[in-house]
Amino acid sequence: SEKRMKQLEGLLREGMAKHGIIGDTADRIVLSITSFALYGFPESHAASFALIAYASAYFKTHYPAAFYTALLNNQPMGFYHPATLVKDAQRRGVRFNPIDVQVSGWDCSVEADGAVRLGLRYVRGLRAEAGHKIASTDLGSTDFQTTSSGARCPKCGCDDESMLEVVPQASSPRSQALFCNICSHQWIAPPVPTGRFRSVDDLVRRVNLRRDEIAMLAEIGALNSLGHDRRSAMWQVERAIRPAGEMFEDRSYESFGERYDERAVERSPLPEMNISERLIADYTGTGLTVGPHPLTFRRKELSMRGVIPALELPRQRAGRRVRTAGMVITRQRPGTAKGFVFLTLEDETGIANIIIRPDLYAADRLTVVESSFLLVEGILQNQDGVTSVKAERMSKLDGMPDEAAIDSHDFH
Repeated sequence: SEKRMKQLEGLLREGMAKHGIIGDTADRIVLSITSFALYGFPESHAASFALIAYASAYFKTHYPAAFYTALLNNQPMGFYHPATLVKDAQRRGVRFNPIDVQVSGWDCSVEADGAVRLGLRYVRGLRAEAGHKIASTDLGSTDFQTTSSGARCPKCGCDDESMLEVVPQASSPRSQALFCNICSHQWIAPPVPTGRFRSVDDLVRRVNLRRDEIAMLAEIGALNSLGHDRRSAMWQVERAIRPAGEMFEDRSYESFGERYDERAVERSPLPEMNISERLIADYTGTGLTVGPHPLTFRRKELSMRGVIPALELPRQRAGRRVRTAGMVITRQRPGTAKGFVFLTLEDETGIANIIIRPDLYAADRLTVVESSFLLVEGILQNQDGVTSVKAERMSKLDGMPDEAAIDSHDFH
């Protein structure tokens, strides 16, 4: 502080004089030091971090959806992988909706119902140019339809969807009417857009996607809203990317007064993906999932083997031997830690801190470094409210595919 520097100035000048530093030179040195004292780097640095920590904690508590959306839109950054951020948010009650070409923007966004919609930026292999073109497509430039969902009769106030029916208007297909079966009132209802694209073919034609891009969108389920499951969408993609030529561009026909689209009636012979296959596709195609954590499917078996989930570790008695397992999300070996290695494991309930002795790390180095999922047995420690497991035995958790794991944050 300035007051403290005034007290020290006499001693400083006396010491400089003994070394022949006097006059203007001594004055400049004193001025430089006292000016810096008014700033105080360590103190101001701490104040800045305190403000950032407070603001982050406030937004995380009061606006969690917006907080996590901002973090996801500013990757890569920080310590934790986007997949870990999504799971942490879900455990705190934030809802996520998957990537969808009909509604997703390039960035993640908070929707009207408070859920976070994942953005196209997370589709691996999708060019930013193509992603922005999908996101900028006018929601009202494709099909419109009138629906009784959410409608209310302006005459009697009926909002029962079963009593309201859509009445097609021959004069204008976009101007359909609603009829109330309670009071027999009919009125013109404004049409609403059904989405950006009519079909996979429409998407490919209007956005000019490469084969690998549209195939990845199909594999991660981003085309499901076009009326296909993932495998069916992949089947449609293989057909849509083949140029049909001008002669075969319109493959619709009329039968008994009804018009049919030959492309629309084609069905995939492939079975739908099961939940494990969808999980792997999510991690492969986006690096994260809004579905269950991979350990969810092993919990019953792991519980029978005495493996404790991360959430339960702080409730255990310190000093007891425990087993825990999870996906490795960080590996750290600080230079000041005297050879100790620190891991962070994640399961469906939270994260667990693992401490590895230098001799154990030397003996099991390949297991620690190369395994995406680990089973750890050791002694539970609880110091100053921080729970960790001091490992005594480690092994790869068998049966967990590496494709269903993230790229861990290692030794940074």
